[in-house]
Amino acid sequence: MSTYEVEHNVPADQSSTQSPPRRPDLSTFFSALEHVDTSGSRAPQNQHALPHPVDISAAFRTLANSFAMMQPGPDGSASTAQSETHEHHQDSQNELLSRLVEELLASAEDPPREVEGVSDDFLAGLDRVPKAKIKQEDSCPICGNPFLDDKYPLVVRLPCKGSHAYDLECITPWLKLNPTCPMDRQVLAKKKEEVKVEVDDEEDEGDMMYA
Repeated sequence: MSTYEVEHNVPADQSSTQSPPRRPDLSTFFSALEHVDTSGSRAPQNQHALPHPVDISAAFRTLANSFAMMQPGPDGSASTAQSETHEHHQDSQNELLSRLVEELLASAEDPPREVEGVSDDFLAGLDRVPKAKIKQEDSCPICGNPFLDDKYPLVVRLPCKGSHAYDLECITPWLKLNPTCPMDRQVLAKKKEEVKVEVDDEEDEGDMMYA
């Protein structure tokens, strides 16, 4: 997954002061993802070699727990501004996170046969939003933080009907499990269907005659 340091050549010893932690540590989630991600180069050659349901369940559950930690507290402790506009954004964020957490937990209880998330190539190809085009009031729908709170905002715009923008670090884990925009639920990428080659019976019989 791309980071501030990689995309902006920020020295590691400076990143802690330029982009303070804003979301839970997702290392546990990405460790779980390694066992179930079959997209792109990770797709098994044997189509029947699917991940174990327990591992799939663990990936969904760990992300649900991480998203739950980002929900604003009743006292608004996750907020720094006190304006009505910010309160509206906070309510929208809380509503969205509640829905995402509920869906993730449902998938954890009844895991799918395989994870249908997007590939790393798809994530790398998402449109980056230049800092100059980000408005002061624009914020990430998932973490709720204003994009410009970061010195080096890494914002991507999804190819959905609403062209919704998110912090790349927030939207990446969701898209690795679900190929949809969290807000309008539009499917962003579909897995290629296996092409079945049908052999003509007459040709097959003819080949056997001359064998």
